[in-house]
Amino acid sequence: MVRHVILWRLKETFDDGEKKKIVEDMKANLEALVGVVPGLISLDVNIKPLASSNADVMLDSLLENEEALKGYQIHPEHVKAADGYVRPYTDVRMCMDFER
Repeated sequence: MVRHVILWRLKETFDDGEKKKIVEDMKANLEALVGVVPGLISLDVNIKPLASSNADVMLDSLLENEEALKGYQIHPEHVKAADGYVRPYTDVRMCMDFER
């Protein structure tokens, strides 16, 4: 199994109300990929970081294997969610993929 973890920081140009809507939309659209993308076992988006955090959103997903991760990255529904609900609003992205 492969764990795929992403941390994002939102752009500073958004006010608190905008940030709340953005992260809720990110969560809803990314979590909806489970059952749609082959090999994606689970996906959880955390949008409630503690004050000690320096990221706004964390994606924690589990995929069957590295091939499933490669398929996930180019799957049209993932690309649609990333292009529509993530990339326009974030300025920092960190990723770690590892086998479990």
